[in-house]
Amino acid sequence: MLEGNAERSVEATLGHLRVMDGPAPAQIAAPLTLEDLYRQHRMRLVRLAILLVDEPATAEDVVQEAFTGLHRNWGRLRDAAAAVGYLRTAVVNGSRSVLRRRKTAREYVPPHAVNARSAESLAMLSSEHQAVVSALSKLPPRQREVLVLRYYGGLSEAEISEAAGISKGTVKSTASRALEALQKAMQAPQ
Repeated sequence: MLEGNAERSVEATLGHLRVMDGPAPAQIAAPLTLEDLYRQHRMRLVRLAILLVDEPATAEDVVQEAFTGLHRNWGRLRDAAAAVGYLRTAVVNGSRSVLRRRKTAREYVPPHAVNARSAESLAMLSSEHQAVVSALSKLPPRQREVLVLRYYGGLSEAEISEAAGISKGTVKSTASRALEALQKAMQAPQ
Protein backbone atom coordinates (compact mmCIF):
# COMPACT_ATOMS: atom_id res chain seq x y z
CA MET A 1 0.00 0.00 0.00
CA LEU A 2 2.77 2.44 0.97
CA GLU A 3 4.74 1.48 -2.11
CA GLY A 4 1.78 2.39 -4.32
CA ASN A 5 1.46 5.75 -2.55
CA ALA A 6 5.17 6.45 -3.00
CA GLU A 7 4.97 5.55 -6.67
CA ARG A 8 1.94 7.79 -7.17
CA SER A 9 3.68 10.65 -5.33
CA VAL A 10 6.80 10.34 -7.44
CA GLU A 11 4.76 10.05 -10.61
CA ALA A 12 2.67 13.11 -9.68
CA THR A 13 5.68 15.24 -8.71
CA LEU A 14 7.80 14.38 -11.72
CA GLY A 15 4.78 14.63 -13.99
CA HIS A 16 4.14 18.12 -12.64
CA LEU A 17 7.76 19.10 -13.30
CA ARG A 18 7.51 17.71 -16.84
CA VAL A 19 4.38 19.81 -17.46
CA MET A 20 6.14 22.89 -16.05
CA ASP A 21 8.99 22.31 -18.49
CA GLY A 22 6.49 22.41 -21.32
CA PRO A 23 6.43 20.09 -24.29
CA ALA A 24 9.71 18.76 -25.58
CA PRO A 25 11.01 20.91 -28.44
CA ALA A 26 9.73 19.65 -31.77
CA GLN A 27 12.32 18.33 -34.16
CA ILE A 28 13.05 20.77 -36.96
CA ALA A 29 13.37 19.39 -40.46
CA ALA A 30 16.74 21.07 -40.98
CA PRO A 31 19.71 19.47 -39.24
CA LEU A 32 20.24 20.85 -35.76
CA THR A 33 23.47 22.52 -34.81
CA LEU A 34 25.10 22.11 -31.44
CA GLU A 35 24.02 25.66 -30.66
CA ASP A 36 20.39 24.79 -31.45
CA LEU A 37 20.56 21.74 -29.18
CA TYR A 38 22.09 23.81 -26.40
CA ARG A 39 19.43 26.50 -26.66
CA GLN A 40 16.51 24.07 -26.87
CA HIS A 41 17.54 21.35 -24.39
CA ARG A 42 19.99 22.78 -21.86
CA MET A 43 17.50 23.81 -19.17
CA ARG A 44 15.53 20.57 -19.41
CA LEU A 45 18.79 18.62 -18.99
CA VAL A 46 19.86 20.83 -16.07
CA ARG A 47 16.56 20.11 -14.32
CA LEU A 48 17.07 16.39 -14.96
CA ALA A 49 20.54 16.59 -13.44
CA ILE A 50 19.25 18.60 -10.44
CA LEU A 51 16.78 15.82 -9.74
CA LEU A 52 19.65 13.34 -9.80
CA VAL A 53 22.40 15.21 -7.91
CA ASP A 54 20.46 17.73 -5.75
CA GLU A 55 22.82 20.65 -6.40
CA PRO A 56 22.18 23.22 -9.14
CA ALA A 57 25.87 24.08 -9.61
CA THR A 58 26.87 20.43 -9.89
CA ALA A 59 23.94 19.77 -12.22
CA GLU A 60 25.06 22.57 -14.50
CA ASP A 61 28.58 21.13 -14.52
CA VAL A 62 27.23 17.70 -15.46
CA VAL A 63 25.22 19.15 -18.34
CA GLN A 64 28.16 21.24 -19.50
CA GLU A 65 30.33 18.10 -19.57
CA ALA A 66 27.64 16.31 -21.59
CA PHE A 67 27.62 19.10 -24.18
CA THR A 68 31.42 19.15 -24.22
CA GLY A 69 31.44 15.41 -24.89
CA LEU A 70 28.91 15.86 -27.68
CA HIS A 71 31.03 18.63 -29.18
CA ARG A 72 34.11 16.36 -29.13
CA ASN A 73 32.16 13.61 -30.91
CA TRP A 74 30.01 15.81 -33.17
CA GLY A 75 31.81 14.69 -36.35
CA ARG A 76 31.11 11.04 -35.58
CA LEU A 77 27.40 11.58 -34.90
CA ARG A 78 25.42 9.61 -37.47
CA ASP A 79 22.00 11.00 -36.67
CA ALA A 80 21.37 14.48 -35.32
CA ALA A 81 18.13 13.24 -33.74
CA ALA A 82 20.21 10.85 -31.63
CA ALA A 83 22.08 13.80 -30.12
CA VAL A 84 19.35 14.45 -27.54
CA GLY A 85 19.47 10.82 -26.46
CA TYR A 86 23.25 11.01 -26.26
CA LEU A 87 23.00 14.12 -24.08
CA ARG A 88 20.41 12.55 -21.80
CA THR A 89 22.53 9.43 -21.35
CA ALA A 90 25.62 11.54 -20.73
CA VAL A 91 23.77 13.54 -18.06
CA VAL A 92 22.59 10.37 -16.30
CA ASN A 93 26.06 8.82 -16.43
CA GLY A 94 27.70 12.06 -15.31
CA SER A 95 25.26 12.28 -12.40
CA ARG A 96 26.07 8.70 -11.40
CA SER A 97 29.76 9.57 -11.40
CA VAL A 98 29.12 12.58 -9.18
CA LEU A 99 27.13 10.46 -6.75
CA ARG A 100 29.84 7.77 -6.69
CA ARG A 101 32.50 10.37 -5.95
CA ARG A 102 30.35 11.83 -3.17
CA LYS A 103 29.80 8.42 -1.63
CA THR A 104 33.50 7.63 -1.77
CA ALA A 105 34.38 10.97 -0.21
CA ARG A 106 31.83 10.49 2.60
CA GLU A 107 33.04 6.98 3.36
CA TYR A 108 36.74 7.82 3.30
CA VAL A 109 38.35 7.58 6.69
CA PRO A 110 41.91 8.89 6.63
CA PRO A 111 44.43 6.54 8.22
CA HIS A 112 45.68 7.41 11.65
CA ALA A 113 49.09 9.01 11.43
CA VAL A 114 50.41 6.54 13.99
CA ASN A 115 49.46 3.54 11.84
CA ALA A 116 50.43 5.02 8.47
CA ARG A 117 53.49 3.43 6.93
CA SER A 118 56.34 5.75 6.18
CA ALA A 119 58.87 5.30 3.41
CA GLU A 120 61.37 4.27 6.08
CA SER A 121 59.11 1.53 7.40
CA LEU A 122 58.62 0.18 3.87
CA ALA A 123 62.38 0.18 3.37
CA MET A 124 62.76 -1.82 6.57
CA LEU A 125 60.51 -4.62 5.38
CA SER A 126 62.20 -7.96 5.29
CA SER A 127 63.46 -9.08 1.91
CA GLU A 128 60.60 -11.60 1.76
CA HIS A 129 58.03 -8.85 2.26
CA GLN A 130 59.78 -6.65 -0.29
CA ALA A 131 59.61 -9.53 -2.77
CA VAL A 132 55.87 -9.85 -2.19
CA VAL A 133 55.31 -6.11 -2.67
CA SER A 134 57.46 -6.15 -5.81
CA ALA A 135 55.65 -9.20 -7.24
CA LEU A 136 52.29 -7.68 -6.36
CA SER A 137 53.11 -4.57 -8.38
CA LYS A 138 53.68 -6.75 -11.46
CA LEU A 139 50.19 -8.31 -11.38
CA PRO A 140 47.43 -7.12 -13.70
CA PRO A 141 45.29 -4.42 -12.03
CA ARG A 142 42.25 -6.61 -11.30
CA GLN A 143 44.34 -9.39 -9.76
CA ARG A 144 46.25 -6.90 -7.65
CA GLU A 145 42.98 -5.25 -6.62
CA VAL A 146 41.40 -8.53 -5.49
CA LEU A 147 44.45 -9.57 -3.47
CA VAL A 148 44.84 -6.17 -1.84
CA LEU A 149 41.15 -6.01 -0.95
CA ARG A 150 41.26 -9.53 0.46
CA TYR A 151 44.52 -9.56 2.35
CA TYR A 152 45.17 -5.91 3.12
CA GLY A 153 41.57 -4.71 3.31
CA GLY A 154 40.37 -7.86 5.04
CA LEU A 155 37.23 -7.96 2.89
CA SER A 156 35.14 -11.06 2.29
CA GLU A 157 34.50 -12.36 -1.22
CA ALA A 158 31.05 -10.75 -1.17
CA GLU A 159 32.50 -7.40 -0.12
CA ILE A 160 35.20 -7.61 -2.79
CA SER A 161 32.55 -8.51 -5.34
CA GLU A 162 30.56 -5.41 -4.45
CA ALA A 163 33.56 -3.10 -4.26
CA ALA A 164 35.06 -4.25 -7.56
CA GLY A 165 31.78 -4.69 -9.41
CA ILE A 166 32.46 -8.32 -10.29
CA SER A 167 30.74 -11.58 -9.36
CA LYS A 168 31.80 -13.72 -6.38
CA GLY A 169 32.91 -16.44 -8.78
CA THR A 170 35.12 -13.96 -10.59
CA VAL A 171 36.57 -12.88 -7.25
CA LYS A 172 37.44 -16.51 -6.43
CA SER A 173 38.96 -17.31 -9.82
CA THR A 174 40.83 -14.00 -9.98
CA ALA A 175 42.26 -14.52 -6.48
CA SER A 176 43.35 -18.03 -7.41
CA ARG A 177 45.06 -16.89 -10.62
CA ALA A 178 46.62 -13.94 -8.81
CA LEU A 179 48.10 -16.14 -6.09
CA GLU A 180 49.55 -18.48 -8.72
CA ALA A 181 51.04 -15.56 -10.66
CA LEU A 182 52.37 -14.03 -7.44
CA GLN A 183 54.07 -17.27 -6.49
CA LYS A 184 55.64 -17.61 -9.95
CA ALA A 185 56.83 -14.00 -9.87
CA MET A 186 58.42 -14.52 -6.46
CA GLN A 187 60.19 -17.69 -7.59
CA ALA A 188 61.54 -16.13 -10.77
CA PRO A 189 65.13 -14.93 -10.50
CA GLN A 190 65.25 -11.16 -9.99
